[in-house]
Amino acid sequence: MTPQELQNIKQRFGIIGQNAQLNRAIEVAVQVAPTELSVLVTGESGVGKEFFPQIIHANSTRKHGPYFAVNCGAIPEGTIDSELFGHEKGAFTDAKAERKGYFEIANGGTLFLDEVGELPLATQVRLLRVLETGEFIRMGSSQVMKTNVRVVAATNLNMMQAISDGRFREDLYYRLNTVEIKVPALRERRDDIPMLFRKFAIDFSEKYRMPAVRLNEEATELMKSYYWNGNIRQLKNVAEQISVIEHNHDITADTLRKYLPENERQNALTVGGQKSLGDDNFMNERELLYKVLFDMKRDMSEMRQQIEALKGNMGEPVSRSVESREHYANAVEADVYAEEVNSIEDVERELIRKTLEKTGGNRRDAAKILGKSERTLYRKIKDYGL
Repeated sequence: MTPQELQNIKQRFGIIGQNAQLNRAIEVAVQVAPTELSVLVTGESGVGKEFFPQIIHANSTRKHGPYFAVNCGAIPEGTIDSELFGHEKGAFTDAKAERKGYFEIANGGTLFLDEVGELPLATQVRLLRVLETGEFIRMGSSQVMKTNVRVVAATNLNMMQAISDGRFREDLYYRLNTVEIKVPALRERRDDIPMLFRKFAIDFSEKYRMPAVRLNEEATELMKSYYWNGNIRQLKNVAEQISVIEHNHDITADTLRKYLPENERQNALTVGGQKSLGDDNFMNERELLYKVLFDMKRDMSEMRQQIEALKGNMGEPVSRSVESREHYANAVEADVYAEEVNSIEDVERELIRKTLEKTGGNRRDAAKILGKSERTLYRKIKDYGL
């Protein structure tokens, strides 16, 4: 896909951002669209998974057929089968007339099953049958019906954990997940955050007929460093609150903090001296890696002491000459030193890599976290090829 084609897709569906993971997700959606493969869109709640089934439908041979989106998590368990597969009159107490389900009315088109991980197990069995055979039965009927529907599903669950917990069928998971499209979380698209906020601010200025709010440099950095548990949905909500409430439309970091929950600020990165470094798991991992480094150096120091004792004629056969003993000890010391350097460098490389990943590639923030000067960190990055 050319850059222009990619940009056309974004403009058509209102997608903002230049993140590489986002671009890859869009490219996969376009590539898989002409096929009949089932697609599973994964990602946290609020990242914009709903755009991808629309992209797939619009670029498929079914684009002139119907498109329906069903939020499986919002439909009560007692009525989900009726919604998806339909029912006959009298099938249950309130079934006063027959009803067509989504698999029937979406025939020839695309059906988007959002929050598919919330489906009851009994419904999962019926869904698996439709995917494999194209057949279903209305509730209260014995007549087998046929449908030709392309299914695109989405979930924010850890599906492997759901399968392990017995909440989702493994065979259905693999049937849905012929192709997986992973949508990145907002914290993985930090450079896109100012553009998204600006777009929302302009939209709300038009909606409420007032000047658009603007972030100063410090507020922009705080916005980029924030954890965003609710992803784009949360960012849009914050932009709307600020647009409506704030009289001063030049937004500072202090003003912005009033709209950002404290617990997520603690999960953010260091910005302007504020305490907002990584999450607990990352901090624990960093401390563990440092402990490995220190323990390794201590062990190597002890080994050097043993080598010095070896040079003093300990542990060597009496028949060896002094020259051969010293040659042997020096060779051992060289091997130990080489092993020490390689091991410590491996650990340090991994620590720097994880820190850069956590800071979204921001070297200044990474240097602060690691307690190194920026110059030293730049040199280490170059040496390790990161």
